[in-house]
Amino acid sequence: MSDIEKKQPAPRRSPQLTPADRVTIIRKLDFGSSLNDETVSQFAEHSSVVEFRRRRFVYRAGEDADSLYAIVRGRIKLCRIESNSEREAVIDILPEGSLFGESALYSQAGHRQNCAVAYEGCTLLRISAAQFTSVMAEDRHLRDYTFQLIGRRLEHAEQRLADFALNAIPARLDRLLADFSNRYGVPESEGVLIDIPLPHREIASIVGSTRESVTVRLNAMRREGTIEFVNRRILVKRPEGLLHPASEIPLVS
Repeated sequence: MSDIEKKQPAPRRSPQLTPADRVTIIRKLDFGSSLNDETVSQFAEHSSVVEFRRRRFVYRAGEDADSLYAIVRGRIKLCRIESNSEREAVIDILPEGSLFGESALYSQAGHRQNCAVAYEGCTLLRISAAQFTSVMAEDRHLRDYTFQLIGRRLEHAEQRLADFALNAIPARLDRLLADFSNRYGVPESEGVLIDIPLPHREIASIVGSTRESVTVRLNAMRREGTIEFVNRRILVKRPEGLLHPASEIPLVS
C-alpha cells in the first residue's frame, strides 16, 4: 500500500454545477440511462459531484457506509488492505459509468468492509444511501438494476474464489487478461490492447501471487508471442487462446 497516500485532503467538489448539469451527468451513467425524468431529477437535486486525485481514498474499511458513488470520469480500484501488514488484495478495477459502494444498502454494521481508491484522477457522483434507497423503492428500473448489480458482483466474487481454489497462477493470469481484454480492450491490428496501466504488483494482487512470479509469467507469454508490452499496457495478441474449456468459468464484466 506504499503507493497510496495515508494523509489526504478532503475530496474537491466540482464548482458551479447546477441540477441541470447533474441531470446530464446522470443520463450518461450506466444506471441512469433507463431512469425516468422524475427519478433523474431527484438524484440531480440531492447528489453532489466530487473529484479525487490518483491514489486518493474515496473511502476506507471501517468508515461509515452512508453513500453510493458513480464514476463520471476515471477508474476506481476496490481493494481490501490487511491492517497489520498493509498487504493489499485488489478486488476489481471499475470503469467509467460504474456504480459502487452498494454495501451502504445492505451492511448491517453500517461500516465499509473494503476500500475504494482512485486508480487515476476521478470525478464521482455521490448519492446518499438514504436518498438512493428512497428512490429505489419508487422506481422499478433502478431497483432491478441494483439487484442485478449486486448479483453480478456476488457471482464475480464466487468465480474468483473458485478460480483461486481450482487454478494455478498461469491460468488465473490468463483469465484476468481475457477478462480485461473484454472490459478494457481496444482492437489493434495485432490484437487487443488492454487500455489501462497494469503494474505487475497490481496484477499480482488481483490473481493472488507475487510480483516476481507475475513478471516471470508475463515475460514467458511475451516470448511465446501471446502478449506484448506497449507503453505500460498489455497487448494481447491472441485473446481467444487465453481461456481453456476444461477449466473455464464464465466471466462477468
